[in-house]
Amino acid sequence: MRIAVTGGAGTVGRSLVRYALAEGHTVVEIDRPSALHAGTDPPAELVRRPADVTDYPALLRVLDGCEALVHLAAYPKPWDEPDHVVHNVNVTASYNALRAATELGIARICLASSVNAIGGGYSRKPRFDYFPLDERHPSYNEDPYSLSKWLGEAQADSFARRYENLSIASLRLHAVLPTRPAVRPEVRYSALAVRDLWGYTLARPAARACLLALTADFTGHQVCYVVAPQTTTGTPSEELRREYYPDVPVRGELRGNQGFFDCTKAERVLGWCHDE
Repeated sequence: MRIAVTGGAGTVGRSLVRYALAEGHTVVEIDRPSALHAGTDPPAELVRRPADVTDYPALLRVLDGCEALVHLAAYPKPWDEPDHVVHNVNVTASYNALRAATELGIARICLASSVNAIGGGYSRKPRFDYFPLDERHPSYNEDPYSLSKWLGEAQADSFARRYENLSIASLRLHAVLPTRPAVRPEVRYSALAVRDLWGYTLARPAARACLLALTADFTGHQVCYVVAPQTTTGTPSEELRREYYPDVPVRGELRGNQGFFDCTKAERVLGWCHDE
């Protein structure tokens, strides 16, 4: 399959490019000229095409001939640029990706969303209705990055309603890391870790989820949490809940260091599990 990857030079993008090439796919790596992978003699299966994803005609040109699209290009945090820039770039980029794909007849699309689509790490005081969190939980986002990810999912809903042949997966990734973080008891005291619910996703499992999203047997738009099954701290999860979120009920259980995100939908729809 000829797969376009926007944001191919980012953390998830680099891992996805390597993984997709190893699986025998041709990859069209799309990123800003300054961000594209350095190095000479890339494999024939890797095509590098510079483009600004907010430039629709340019994006349309570099996507031509591709069979599937993984859209990763975005500002990954709310403080990388002024609020209006983070929001406007991310929302425009996701719309352009969806629109260009449909114009070119690309029906398999994967979008990098975020656990923050419902609010969380970048909220002043996140609101959670229950644990573990699943895809039915309402959004209480309040920062420009989280809002942009929630709107990206809404855009995907809209496109899936209009074009019935599309298969779009929005993957709610979390603090993607190249290697597993050391379990540290002191992590529990970090304000960001508390808002982030002590979660993370490894880059290779995230890449595997992206590739599975392009081949899974579904149509329409599916939102899936793609998060590691354990937290980053050695403190039992139920103890963390009682200390930091005593008023949030548990639906099901939080055993041991079980994560606060329910990823069973990703397993059911995509055939994915973190397993690293």
